Amino acid sequence: MTIVNNFTPCNPNASDEVKSVLKYLSDLSGKGIITGQHTQTTVQKELRYIEKVTGKLPALCGFELLAYSPNINYENSTEACLLEVEENKNTLDNAWDWVLNKKGLATFTWHWFSPFGSWDKGFYAENTTFDASQAIIEGTDEYKAMISDMDVMAALLKDFDDKNIPILWRPFHESEGTWFWWGSKGPEVAKQLYRIMYDRYTNVHHLNNLIWVWNSPLPEGYVGDDVADIISRDLYPPKYQHSDLKKEYDELVQITPTDKLVALGEIGVIPSVQQLSETKVPWLWYMTWSNEFCTTEDWNTDAELYKAYHHDYAITLDKLPKLY
Repeated sequence: MTIVNNFTPCNPNASDEVKSVLKYLSDLSGKGIITGQHTQTTVQKELRYIEKVTGKLPALCGFELLAYSPNINYENSTEACLLEVEENKNTLDNAWDWVLNKKGLATFTWHWFSPFGSWDKGFYAENTTFDASQAIIEGTDEYKAMISDMDVMAALLKDFDDKNIPILWRPFHESEGTWFWWGSKGPEVAKQLYRIMYDRYTNVHHLNNLIWVWNSPLPEGYVGDDVADIISRDLYPPKYQHSDLKKEYDELVQITPTDKLVALGEIGVIPSVQQLSETKVPWLWYMTWSNEFCTTEDWNTDAELYKAYHHDYAITLDKLPKLY
């Protein structure tokens, strides 16, 4: 099914900058793929590695917001957790530099330490007593705590809205799984959590700079076209197995009959840009995950990375037009 204007924002009050980015993505679909890289720490060793190997930078940079969670249990956390939080602090400073100085696209991932009841890495369901099924019921303690956390994050996002900076916002990621607290009670609950956030951020906080990215391949948990600009999924193929991921694309687009823009929210092994240039499977972007997925050759060889970044079909930072 093909429709006209599949770049129309789900938020009717979306900024002109959001419309510009979505128009660019719509025009690009099936004609190129945006290179993307997640950065987990303020050091951003992933970007340094890519630039060293390829001489280029990705057009899209992902930023982790876990350290901005308001309810991290510092007293009952392992050293590994505390180090992860410490290394992630102030990552929004990097995001500001990226969008203002480098003029790249930005996407945010929030490994949200649960609003209460957590210990250690409290974004994992096994490390919290927080009940997501209660958080969708207005008036419960869980609901109130969740709204409070949402409002804290909204204030941080508002700074970007004030400067008309569009953000690819991918909340409640991988909600098809039970490993995070927001997915632990099933896809229907995760869907309702997302819709609560969409309503609050759009109609209460008036965050008109957000491009809403849904991140799950399950049809039964799809949030709906009215609150999603882009649909996406996360994939971690076996090491060194680069392809166009057509099967996975075909599965994802089954969640809606609407001709939605489609992206690879996270990936471990980068797709084959050469194959994509031939088959035109219209993934808009891929975002390689951090640490060993990018800064070693454990998953992607340097030769494959170089080849991907220098392919005509790949959109790197130097090939990204001015969008806002």
